[in-house]
Amino acid sequence: MVLFANTDWYLYNFRRSLALSLRHAGHEVLLISPPGPYGEKLRALGLRWQPLPMDRRSLNPLREAALLWHMWGLFRRERPDLVHGFTIKCAVYGSLAARLAGVPARVNAVAGMGYVFTSNEPKARLLRPVVRMLLRLALGGRGARLILQNPDDVALFKAAGLVDDSQVRLIAGSGVDCSRFAARDGERDNATPLRVLLPARMLWDKGIAEFIAAARRLKGEGRPIDFLLAGAPDPGNPAAVPEAELHGWVDNGLMQWLGHVDDMPALFASVDMVVLPSYREGLPKGLIEAAACALPLVTCDVPGCRDVVTDGVDGLLVPPRDAHALAAAIARLQDDPALARRLGHAARAKALAQFDERIVIAATLAVYRELLGDG
Repeated sequence: MVLFANTDWYLYNFRRSLALSLRHAGHEVLLISPPGPYGEKLRALGLRWQPLPMDRRSLNPLREAALLWHMWGLFRRERPDLVHGFTIKCAVYGSLAARLAGVPARVNAVAGMGYVFTSNEPKARLLRPVVRMLLRLALGGRGARLILQNPDDVALFKAAGLVDDSQVRLIAGSGVDCSRFAARDGERDNATPLRVLLPARMLWDKGIAEFIAAARRLKGEGRPIDFLLAGAPDPGNPAAVPEAELHGWVDNGLMQWLGHVDDMPALFASVDMVVLPSYREGLPKGLIEAAACALPLVTCDVPGCRDVVTDGVDGLLVPPRDAHALAAAIARLQDDPALARRLGHAARAKALAQFDERIVIAATLAVYRELLGDG
């Protein structure tokens, strides 16, 4: 089996448990992605990883044709029974190369619709019909299944005619190890500033601007709150926040930028609230990890986010692109610690019941068996 993603970081952080489960079950697993430092971490786990000559942002037809040729040759040599691609570009390229190479089963997991479908920039609008056409070509055929992470994306793909209803499977994200992400002991010290964290890639469509505007508003009111951003810029994404902007906010005392954080359980144990004012998600893993840690959550009433949080039950939902509403929700939880605790405990209960990685891996393996006729 081949697992294909657009970064080695994604494979390590989101799919290593799946790869290890497949290996434990006796399957030969090959992980492929563009080169990066996490490839060696995958190899250190005893997994087989191979870099690809892939540029996520490339639109050069010759370069893209060369990548397809490379993948076709790789699949012809490896002769996998199944190729599983993650994200839209990997879904298209992995499925096209697999079909050409005669791979019998193709699975694609698309986490959200990506830049091409979420941005209104001219470049994104220009690419949209091309990507739709390629998706129809790549996702078709009896040996294909499309895994989506939320009902809104299922409806969108069906309405666009990108895939037959019978080929779609709904699986809630990539899962979280709820034993590793656990509720911290004890109550927060009310004498210290509230610590509010936004964990995500540094992209504008994660609601970074609204987070900074909320921080400016609440600090202006004199509230004792520390705002933290955890995540690296993503130079391969057109919506990346420039590092100069991030450093400017730090210099102005609006927030702390932690950059990439390896030990997320320790970070969650050090904060009091997690917010994600994203414009759209597949199923945001950072929110689910925070939920597993029994932290109160504030996020937007948009696809993906509202599948993690039910307003007033296990978190608070606010309208997207609304810094005022975001600030009000943060202030409400600061002013009502009992509500914050109740929402956090309910969030962990939902994470255990719906988002534990064992549930997600079992559902994914069921899709594999469905295609391969194994059990």
